[in-house]
Amino acid sequence: MLALALSPLWAQAAGCQKPLRMAVEQWPPYVYSDAQGKPRGVDIEILQAIFAEAGCSLQIGPELPRKRRQAMFIEGKIDLMLAASITPERQQFSWFTAPYRDESVSLFSKPEQAAQYTQLEGFGSILQQRIALLAPNAGWYGEDYKKHYFWLNEARLLSPFETFNQGVRMLAAGRAPLLLGDTGAVHFEAGQQQISVYQLPLLVMSEPVHFMLSKKSVSQADSEKLNAALLRLEKRGVLKKIRSQYGLSLNAAAPASR
Repeated sequence: MLALALSPLWAQAAGCQKPLRMAVEQWPPYVYSDAQGKPRGVDIEILQAIFAEAGCSLQIGPELPRKRRQAMFIEGKIDLMLAASITPERQQFSWFTAPYRDESVSLFSKPEQAAQYTQLEGFGSILQQRIALLAPNAGWYGEDYKKHYFWLNEARLLSPFETFNQGVRMLAAGRAPLLLGDTGAVHFEAGQQQISVYQLPLLVMSEPVHFMLSKKSVSQADSEKLNAALLRLEKRGVLKKIRSQYGLSLNAAAPASR
């Protein structure tokens, strides 16, 4: 009887102070909806394992556009975002977990046009040669892109897209000769649509990514609890097994940032 009486209290202490909320976007193979409309993908599987380990509750809401989702996160209307890079600006309003997988960003072209662009050295070359570029409408894509973004936009060389499904279709339709995007996501979408793309030799960015928690709505104690659960699962090989099923890895380990 005593054990039964204490169990609910223990569960409350072990978990987070409240259910944490997130919104999704279609970003296969990281996040996508299955035939029943339920969220799936490597990021979802890793996140669900972490929340189960921590004894916390996760509420996954409907899909939202990227810019609206980011604004809601800053305001504390949603609590968690996936696949975040640590930047000084984001550290002002976010907690970060330790990294949970690697992410790389590449440039792509049509295979028949690739020879024209294999010698590109960065976004300075793209600006100098005035090459039109399809690019995601929000997100972090490295220092070189950030450095040249204003001038690329001023030169009207950027065509934004919301999803990688849309970006790959725009490349195939000839809306611009180059596509900037997450390496795994672009290859996945191209395969799904049976569209041939060529990954250029220039690797724009490669770094581990983190879960990002809103400082406005998530306590430091809860962020540390989830991070501790992540590290325990990493040590036991649970997260490596999930990543391996999707052909992904984590090559760099780093402590959580505060």
